[in-house]
Amino acid sequence: MSDDDVPDPRDGPLAALRWIRRTDNEAVVIAREVVSSALVVALVGLLLFAVSGLWPPLVAVESGSMTPHLQKGDLVFVIEEHRYDGDAGYAHTGVVTHRTGAQTGYATFGEPGDVLVYRPDGNGRATPVIHRARFWVSKGENWYGEANRSYVDGASSCDEVDYCPAPHAGFITKGDSNGYYDQVRDISSPVKPSWIKGTAAFRVPWLGWVRLAVTGEATLSVDDGGVTAAV
Repeated sequence: MSDDDVPDPRDGPLAALRWIRRTDNEAVVIAREVVSSALVVALVGLLLFAVSGLWPPLVAVESGSMTPHLQKGDLVFVIEEHRYDGDAGYAHTGVVTHRTGAQTGYATFGEPGDVLVYRPDGNGRATPVIHRARFWVSKGENWYGEANRSYVDGASSCDEVDYCPAPHAGFITKGDSNGYYDQVRDISSPVKPSWIKGTAAFRVPWLGWVRLAVTGEATLSVDDGGVTAAV
């Protein structure tokens, strides 16, 4: 670009803006590219928020408790649970349980029901858990009779199961590859709707490793905790 095509920034604010857009000054070109990239990132973020209804709308899977449907290092897009709920969602929660999904044909990530991202016991400082909603229990309910005996850790009655009877209403949850409910191993009490961050919509393999590398989780062995890290 010739010097004749570049406005003199001393001719006023509009001229200064045109100069910033047209100049070949190296420092200005670099700053211009940085600002342009930041605007693109901001627009993508706004689009994701508009679709998800959550911020941040992405989580990185830190463990293998949801294999083979979710792998450690996956980046998962999460949406607000009421965002696109249909008639199959339980009551006002917008969440479809494994039991209901099996009856209606609703499935996500290879199995019936929604995969939840929730704060264990509602603890805002705890790392969120990403596990599937299995069924709903009411406060005081002896839910041992509804449970799959394969997932109660060998318990023979409600008295031998944590959080049975249920201390409050909520969802019984489980990692797809775990051999027990979260509520049996004290990962969380029944999950209240207010503890749910959202439901998993889709995954992008490998991209979550960037977040895990930053947090130091990338070197950990795969376990069955089922925790996630917000990105």
